[in-house]
Amino acid sequence: MSAASPVSGSSAMRTYALRLRPGQDVRQELQAFARQHQLKAACILTSVGSLTTATLRLANQEGPTVYHGHFEVVSLVGTLAISGSHLHLSVADSTGRTVGGHLLDGNLVYTTLELVIGELPELEFRREADPTFGYKELTIHPATPAAAPPVTLPKPARAKKKQ
Repeated sequence: MSAASPVSGSSAMRTYALRLRPGQDVRQELQAFARQHQLKAACILTSVGSLTTATLRLANQEGPTVYHGHFEVVSLVGTLAISGSHLHLSVADSTGRTVGGHLLDGNLVYTTLELVIGELPELEFRREADPTFGYKELTIHPATPAAAPPVTLPKPARAKKKQ
C-alpha cells in the first residue's frame, strides 16, 4: 500500500500586520479580517501578545476548555480563509506552564496581540470531507480569478441639430 501523495500549491506572498486590542476576541477578529480582505488562502506567520481568557479544544476532546488568568501567547499558527480556518494556540501562565489546542471563540486579548498574516493570492484553501476520518480537511486549489466589475461605456454624444 503506497502513501497518499501530499497536496500542495505555490504562490507569491502578500503580508499584513495587525494589532488586536484589549478585550477583542482573537478568532472572531481573525475571521472578520479574512472576510474584510477576502482572504482565500492565508496563514499566521507570527504572533505575540497576551490573553486574559484562553478557550481551546484540546487534543481528542469534544468541547472547549476555558482558562482564566494572565497568559502569554507563545504560538498561534495555522491556515486562515473565508472558507474555513484551522488555527492552533499555545499559551503560558505565570509559572511557565504551557497548554495548547484548537483556537475557539473566547480568547480575549489582555494588553495586545501583534500578528503578521501571509496571504497566498494564487491559491484557494477549501475544507472538504476526507474519507480517512470523515473530518473536513484542507484542500488546495489554484485561485479562481475574481469577477471583473462590469465595464460601463460612455454614451455617445448626440450631434446637435441645426436649426
